[in-house]
Amino acid sequence: MTQNTAWLARASETQTQRAEDHRSPFQRDRARILHSAAFRRLQAKTQVLGVGQSDFYRTRLTHSLEAAQIGTGILGQLKRKQPAYGELLGEDALLDALCLAHDIGHPPFGHGGEVALNYLMRSDGNFEGNAQTLRILAKLEPYTEGHGMDLCRRTLLGVLKYPVLQSQVRGEQAAAPANARQLKAGDWYPAKAIYDEDQDCLDWILAPLSPADRDRFTASVAAGRHRKASYKSLDCSIMELGDDIAYAIHDMEDAIVMGLVSRDAWDSDVTAHLKALDLPYVGPQLDSLSQHLFSGQHHLRKQAIGALVNSLITAVSLHQVEGFEAPLLAVNAGLPDAHGAALKVFKDFVYKHVVQRPELQLLEYKGQQIVMALFEALASDPARLLPDNTRGRWQAAGQSPRVIADYISGMTDEYASRLYGTLFLPKVGTVFERQPH
Repeated sequence: MTQNTAWLARASETQTQRAEDHRSPFQRDRARILHSAAFRRLQAKTQVLGVGQSDFYRTRLTHSLEAAQIGTGILGQLKRKQPAYGELLGEDALLDALCLAHDIGHPPFGHGGEVALNYLMRSDGNFEGNAQTLRILAKLEPYTEGHGMDLCRRTLLGVLKYPVLQSQVRGEQAAAPANARQLKAGDWYPAKAIYDEDQDCLDWILAPLSPADRDRFTASVAAGRHRKASYKSLDCSIMELGDDIAYAIHDMEDAIVMGLVSRDAWDSDVTAHLKALDLPYVGPQLDSLSQHLFSGQHHLRKQAIGALVNSLITAVSLHQVEGFEAPLLAVNAGLPDAHGAALKVFKDFVYKHVVQRPELQLLEYKGQQIVMALFEALASDPARLLPDNTRGRWQAAGQSPRVIADYISGMTDEYASRLYGTLFLPKVGTVFERQPH
């Protein structure tokens, strides 16, 4: 098997090809993701603003669709700007698949749910949204028996943002609070890494690499409390840019439309910094762009948003990554320094003026408490309280709490809230509201 064909392999070692099906392997991967239950549930999971607060702003699903559009836009630009890399760059369907799948493992209630599950799994391998994404794609989604969606190796490599194990990068954990209500989110943000029990997935994905490439690719660096992976593949670097641009620009648009940020805050925290960066195309028209964003006129705001997104997409270029033999690791996509700094300005603005707002933190805390209450209840008597399929998996896994975390992380915000009501509130819910799992 050549290295090129090795990246098209599937873990099940089967290559299902139906009559007259002329799709590429990556087109089939995209279809498997698009038609999965895990992907559909993103429509009812929090992106930044809570699901159900309004029908205007982004959910995890619409964010993923926008990230896919931006990711394929970047890919098209790179193929035109740097045609020498044309053979190495994947097809649109691959980038589409990666961007559609990248958030599929995130639990209900955004980071509140992630913090809660990480705390509850502190003695059992921890919890992290990107690790859960790989777990769903490679093991849990029932497209196959035992191999999840059974995606191509290159697709799984592309979605692997952090190719390191929890035990390799996890720092010292905070002391558990006396009461779950006192849990501080900042103490329990998880290490960005896959679960140790999913090392078999990592080993299979990285099998075509030389020992030297594998050692280098799985290296980590110090990054605060936890260590962090040092490298990502070419496809992953493009996907991550699509994700970051979608988050920074489109979530900022939501905040402006919903009146969560003021023009004064924009001028002090964004305009002043962007003017100092002197970005091509954006810099000379920054004042008019700002005026359009806050004009209250939909078409003008959309023009401004489009100009900001375009300035970032068209600035992306490919660069060499020293020390790798494998072409998919030896090249990454990135932004020039000034554009990278501008993207950080946008992300910081969303974080400061939206994510950290007390109103949103109250909702995040509420979701955190719901997830902890559900986990503690289900873990108290899994044989009694888990749905039939999940109970079977729990028993087959040696009664592992990981299966309970899998079950809760797959819930939508609404389903988790309804189950909480069924369990803890009188005269709420019905025994027939189970979510298929």
